[in-house]
Amino acid sequence: MDLTSIKDPTFLKKCTKKDLEEVAQDIRHFLIEKLSVTGGHLGPNLGVVELTLVLHQLFDSPKDKFLWDVGHQAYVHKILTGRADQFDQLRQYKGLCGFPKRSESEHDVWETGHSSTSLSAAMGMAVARDIKGTDEVIIPVIGDGALTGGMALEALNHIGHEQKDMIVVLNDNEMSIAPNVGALHNVLGRMRTAGKYQKAKDELEMLIKRIPAFGGRLAATAERVKDSLKYLLVSGMFFEEMGFTYLGPVDGHDLDDLTTNMKYARKTKGPVLVHVITKKGKGYAPAENDAKGTWHGLGPYKIESGEVVKNLGLLVTVVSLQKH
Repeated sequence: MDLTSIKDPTFLKKCTKKDLEEVAQDIRHFLIEKLSVTGGHLGPNLGVVELTLVLHQLFDSPKDKFLWDVGHQAYVHKILTGRADQFDQLRQYKGLCGFPKRSESEHDVWETGHSSTSLSAAMGMAVARDIKGTDEVIIPVIGDGALTGGMALEALNHIGHEQKDMIVVLNDNEMSIAPNVGALHNVLGRMRTAGKYQKAKDELEMLIKRIPAFGGRLAATAERVKDSLKYLLVSGMFFEEMGFTYLGPVDGHDLDDLTTNMKYARKTKGPVLVHVITKKGKGYAPAENDAKGTWHGLGPYKIESGEVVKNLGLLVTVVSLQKH
């Protein structure tokens, strides 16, 4: 489809799975082509195409609030909210900002330069929503690298304690700018390999409910068994202990898996964390195979070979400044 004809994301409400797959393919081709000229954050955005499509199909921006953290993963969001025709001037003087920018669109509700601020902002929006008595859904999308920031961890602590309704999407591509290290990275790694936690937990609860209730002692024992078994099912249930309902891991490139879990998250009370596994650079081999972080954010490049055009990014910027 002609992405420059998109005015807002409402067209997605009528899209079938096949339609979404075609739009996803068009968006990837568009980003690879446009960023080969301007440069930009290609890898992160190729990784969130399906996730962004499903969010905009199931929720109602700008009423529902999407907070992108880090903001450089918001290019697909910008395309779906009517800004595809501005990508020729991406990150140039008076051109399209490379991050969410409130003055650009009503769909950009939080201005992010770099990481770890979205969860605190989401908590503030959730408190304001509840004071006003409105019903918008608050959805921060935070990367696994941004989650390690102190501000993000403080916000996790606050959200889990207050039990505010919100859906935290953890976009886990196992990378920040380069491969991650550290204890939290290792915890997420164990979760990635542990299989579907929520399905196993639901099946376990159904099994326990079939046990005849012979009084309080058996019921209490059943709850202790359930709590013990969930640690056998998934090691290091960090987010559950923090007060979140944990859903995942979810295949971030499977539209059905994303849709099922986002619908489940929407009907769940309290804070939910949806752990989405994505591939940075999905759909473009040089970016997918990048082990050094070259394709995280870069200048212009040759599409066919993946060769980065050195110093051309500075030249494009200078030419743009001279034009203005």
